[in-house]
Amino acid sequence: MNKMNKISWLITAFILFAITIFPDKDAEAQWSIGASYEIRDDDPTNGFGVRLERGILQRLSIIDLSLRAHFSLFNETIEGVGDAQVITQELQSYDFGLAALGGFNVGLVKPYAGLGLGSENFEIIRPSVNESFDESSLNWNLFVGAELSFLGALRPFIEYRYTRLFDDDLFGDDFDYRQNDRLVIGISINL
Repeated sequence: MNKMNKISWLITAFILFAITIFPDKDAEAQWSIGASYEIRDDDPTNGFGVRLERGILQRLSIIDLSLRAHFSLFNETIEGVGDAQVITQELQSYDFGLAALGGFNVGLVKPYAGLGLGSENFEIIRPSVNESFDESSLNWNLFVGAELSFLGALRPFIEYRYTRLFDDDLFGDDFDYRQNDRLVIGISINL
């Protein structure tokens, strides 16, 4: 390797080191709160969520590391006919958890990915036949998403989240509910 190549590599390494050590002005926005509309592949299918994020390791300017707390609520009423009568059932599911995530600040888009642990509660109420069913389980989740930063402190985002229950036999043979996929669309505000 000639002398010019060594100098070029040294300058490039120094620039990359300086970029990761010295934070930019946006790195001071350590807290973020967000709201979302969520669609998942199991009943109840539509819901809403909130999240609170805290940036960590703020000395890095390209890489963004954060911790997140989230809560989601899904509620749906379904009517069906069974045994010559109309059966109404209310399905409610909520989950909450904590996650660690990392992203890359690349222009106006910040792609990110994360891993988390949480709890999910699932409830079915059938008032017409006076039945109810309520279960909860711990879960883990993986997610990937992208956040847009062209609106200043307002950050629209889109996310895909895969959730898997730890307890495979939780609901017995009546339900085949072990995991769900969801699409999350929302907006967050950097504080």
